[in-house]
Amino acid sequence: MEHQSKILDCTIRDGGLVNNWDFSVEFVQDLYNGLSAAGVEYMEIGYKNSARLLNVSEPNPWRFLDDNFLKEIIPEKKFTKLSALVDIGRVDPDDILPREQSVLDMIRVACYIREVDKGLELVKLFHDLGYETSLNIMALSSVPEQQLLKAFDMVKASPVDVVYIVDSFGSLDPADIEHQVKKFREMVPNKQLGIHTHNNMQLAFANTLAAYQSGVTFLDSSVYGMGRAAGNCNTELLVSYIQKPSYELKPVLGVIEKHMIEMRQKWEWGYIIPYMISGVLNEHPRVAMAHRDSADRDKFVEFYDKVTTPEAPLAPASK
Repeated sequence: MEHQSKILDCTIRDGGLVNNWDFSVEFVQDLYNGLSAAGVEYMEIGYKNSARLLNVSEPNPWRFLDDNFLKEIIPEKKFTKLSALVDIGRVDPDDILPREQSVLDMIRVACYIREVDKGLELVKLFHDLGYETSLNIMALSSVPEQQLLKAFDMVKASPVDVVYIVDSFGSLDPADIEHQVKKFREMVPNKQLGIHTHNNMQLAFANTLAAYQSGVTFLDSSVYGMGRAAGNCNTELLVSYIQKPSYELKPVLGVIEKHMIEMRQKWEWGYIIPYMISGVLNEHPRVAMAHRDSADRDKFVEFYDKVTTPEAPLAPASK
């Protein structure tokens, strides 16, 4: 079982949600070289969304990956394959080269359940251009069963390689993950599965292991856990835990030591009380993130009251 699993490191892509993709070229190159030396199978180097669709005047290179730019910064591919994520409605298909002309190996499509049909259209396009593909359905913890079944009929018939179980809010526990894996396996028996976790309740690593032990192939993680809000499962933990002769911890530690200690002082991510509360409540972390950006960032009781108090009823209409 050990040998079929693959680590996909999304430090740049998910970590970019923490620092607005303010990564130096040197960091991204060091990360790529470090992950290659560590035997990590994939690195997600950013989003392949199209700047002009979002009216962005100064496109950030990691948020709007350009193939020519990628060729410059990664002139020669090493062990680690490269992936990029796209969002529905944010990518111009004309901006995607055939795989043999691109540095990218895999394109992952993120969508909500109601847009699965649109997601699969993109998947087919990328598949026909030669890329490995995945469909990452977000916020699964709140999707009604009936809707899932309908969506998965479409997924089953599509050419997508990997279907992801995404714990967007960091609200699931290992038993939930096992249940999801079982359900996914029944609904899409012909697809590889992936797992993407968040660490709101300190369960990202445990949840990833539960998926791994249930035979899930693709394990998302990030170095030092750097990812939106509470962050992701840590790449360094997976590399040390999974007994694969090709995995080597030291190069990952080197990247953390050289770059990420300092980054962690500048930008905040990881297990923090407001993120824990949003995980416990199965809520999107945006409210908690706003709270961490305010002057009351450490007023945890106040935050808890705010998010658990029902809205005040409307005043009765005056006659």
